[in-house]
Parts: sequence; structure tokens; C-alpha cells
Amino acid sequence: MSDYRIRGATGDWEVVIGLEVHAQIVSNAKLFSGASTEFGAEPNSQVSLVDAAMPGMLPVPNMECVRQAVRTGMALNAKINPWSRFDRKNYFYPDLPQGYQISQLYHPIVGEGEIDIEVGTDGQAVAKTVGIERIHIEQDAGKMLHDQHPSFSYVDLNRSGVALMEIVSRPDMRSPEEAGAYVRKLRAILRYVGSCDGNMEQGSMRADVNVSVRRPGEPLGTRCEIKNVNSVRFVQAAIEYEANRQVDILENGGTIVQETRLFDPDKIETRSLRSKEEAHDYRYFPDPDLLPLELDEGFLRECRESLPELPDAKRQRYEQALGLSPYSASVLTAEVETARWFERLLAATGKPEAQVAKQASNWVISDLFGALNRLGKGITESPVTPEQGAQLLALVVDGTLSGTLAKQVFEIMLETGEDPEAIVEARGLKQTSDTGAIEAVIAEVLAANQDKVAEYKSGKDKLFGFFVGQTMKAMQGKANPQVVNELLKKALD
Repeated sequence: MSDYRIRGATGDWEVVIGLEVHAQIVSNAKLFSGASTEFGAEPNSQVSLVDAAMPGMLPVPNMECVRQAVRTGMALNAKINPWSRFDRKNYFYPDLPQGYQISQLYHPIVGEGEIDIEVGTDGQAVAKTVGIERIHIEQDAGKMLHDQHPSFSYVDLNRSGVALMEIVSRPDMRSPEEAGAYVRKLRAILRYVGSCDGNMEQGSMRADVNVSVRRPGEPLGTRCEIKNVNSVRFVQAAIEYEANRQVDILENGGTIVQETRLFDPDKIETRSLRSKEEAHDYRYFPDPDLLPLELDEGFLRECRESLPELPDAKRQRYEQALGLSPYSASVLTAEVETARWFERLLAATGKPEAQVAKQASNWVISDLFGALNRLGKGITESPVTPEQGAQLLALVVDGTLSGTLAKQVFEIMLETGEDPEAIVEARGLKQTSDTGAIEAVIAEVLAANQDKVAEYKSGKDKLFGFFVGQTMKAMQGKANPQVVNELLKKALD
């Protein structure tokens, strides 16, 4: 566990954190209607009669949403409940046309599970398991638009009825860094499973952050809930601000009021929204329009068999079967798109994975990631395909390209999208191992630097690198470095 304490005037305080992550389920239709879930559509263009709460319209569960929730629970080593039930959570707000939200309070579809996280840098990372209390399915509300008119607020019901998983953690986290690691790991698992796209900037994954403080070893303090935080950075910033706010109040003799708060990303602070509601205020009761969900063994078996290799298992395989370092394995498995790109690269080499994995991983992490960062692109937007990357690596292995020439070819690939073999052929960038041509250049270099030759022969061995550099420069980087080293050594000796 990371040692995170807030140093107050009267002693240390421990922060206790729990997260309720709302993840939009990947599905073409909403939870109880056939309306589209596509992001970015015109306001109120994706609203069925069910979503608009027209009289007489009955909800029908979308079983794909149920399937995705079950698969997510399985990926989190959680208990799957074959029998679950929908409840009505009653409240009144303009973006909730029914006057209630269909959720699962008493009998959720997924019970207790866990997520393993690591906090810290490679080599000093501390492992921790965060408990999952439950996952339940619920429908999203619409959206209020307050900036469209000077006198009125508008309502967009496109999100009304969209399927969400609410993934509720135990209050097991003790620092902003642990909470950040938890959200990143959960997001990675959801994206591997394919149950949520994890696009926090689009609102398809957001977190309600519960924060309290206490003296180490004392009972839990009064918590405040910070609603709808939509990035890992903001989750961590909200926790840090809120924990310090609570400590200041307590150290000045005040008490913490249990309430819901909002995070202001511009001012990096939390603000009071409303006092925290208790469950009885919502008048929960079983939804009379929906039968309980009963999942048979065949359905559960299909869900389990459909799961892909998950991040931790893939990382372990990369280390043990492919011989990659823990750092390389963690970087390449952190995002599902990265792992897919890397595995396409390995497959395109046509060689056993373990034979080419280290060279491929070094190139991806240093050269490819460096170029993509410079271009402001993600791996899915890479101008270079995995197959082209495999061609480039093959040209280095067979001696056609030196490391320097390979970097030149790679830059041209980024600009033009051409295959490396075509670039080498068209621009004459092939590495030469012609000993006669290299010996002639070496002779010229040594003749032009007689003073340094004398210094080298008098014991300044470090000058050897100077002669290598001059030779490579004279040959425009096209000489085979290994041959250059061998012939230089011979000439100087």
C-alpha cells in the first residue's frame, strides 16, 4: 500500500477512498428500447417512445447488455448472480421523463470481485488488491443543456435509457495514486473485454468519488461523494483537494457534512451540490414491468468462453513466454489496441514470437511511440502499419539497413506511408558491406587525420569511436557498422 498521509497541524490523517464507476455498455441499442446509442447525434434524434415515457410503453431488456455485464463481472473474478431483479429509483428531474430510473439496488447481477493494481514505478511498484462490492445494470438519464438559450434550459433525451454498468468498489484505496491506478486498470479490463469503450472524454465512463478522512486506525469518517469526474487526472485532483478540505474543517473543530459535491476542473476544487440522499428517499421498489433476470448455465458458459486474454494474463505471458522485461510487458499490455498492434507485428515477421519479441518491443516502445507522441497520434492512427513495421525490422536483421538507415527509412514511412522496401530501392538507402569500398574510405579518413592516428597508437583507445564516426559520415551512414569496425581495427593495428 502506498504510504500517503496528510500532515495536519494536530497530526497525520489517512484518506479513505471508494469509487463508483459508471461505464456505458457497448451496444447498438439502449437497455430497454431499440433506439440507437451512437455518440454525437442531433439532440433528441435517438429517442424511442419507451425512452420518452409515453403511456403504455413497456421496457424489454436488451440481452446483449446483460451479456456484457456478466462478462465484465467474470473478468473481475466476481460472483455472478443467476437471479437478479430490476428496481425503480424514484426522483423527479427534467431529464428523467419517467420520474424514475430503472436500476438494481437489492439484487444486482454481479456480486463481489476484485482488481489487482500496482502503484509506483517499475522495480518499485507496490501491488494491491481492491475489492469490488457489486456491479449492477441501470439506465442513464438524459442531459440538461443550460447554455443554448438565455432564458431556458433544454433537455436532450438521446442518452435517456442508455445502458450503464455501475461498478462499485470497496473503500480500499488510500491515496490519489491508488485511485488513479484503479481507474486505469478497470478501464483497460473493460476495453479488453469489449464491454465499454472507456472514452471518458465522451462520458461513456465516469466516476463518482467517495472521500473521507480519519486518524490512522480509527473508524471510518463521514464521506462526501464527488459526482461525474471524467478523467483519471481529475479523479486524483478531486481526491487531493477534498481530503485536504475535510482535514482543514476537522482540525478547526468543525464536522463533515455528508453531501454530494461537484468537481470544478478549472479551479481544481470541489463545491457543494446537495446533502446526501439515503436510499429510502428514492422509494426503491421492484419494477412491476420487468420480470427478474434468470441466467441459465449455458448462457453463463458462453459468456465465460467468449472472454479474451486479459491484461494481467497477457503481461505474464509476454514476460515468461516472450522473454520481455516487466516494464516492456506492462507498457505493451496497458491498452488493448497496443497489444493488438504488437501481436500483428509479431505475426507479420513470420518467425517464432519469442525469437523476434525483444527487437520488436524495443522498436515499438522507443521508435514508434516516440514518433506517435511527436505527431500527437494514438496507435490506432499510426501512419505505419504492423506489417510495414515487420518489413522494416526484417531489413535490419538481414543487413540491408543499419540502425541509422532504418531510422531514416522510418521517418520517410511516417511521412509517405510507403513500404520500407520500396523506399530503400527508390532512394538507394541500402547498407553496403563491400569491403573494398569501405577500406578505401577508411584509408582516406586515416590519411586526413594522421595526428589522431598517432594519438591512438600512443594509447588513446577512445579515438577509435572518432574514426568509426568519420567513416560512417563519409559513407552517408550506408556502411555496415560491423564491417567498418573490423576493417578499422585491422587498419589501425
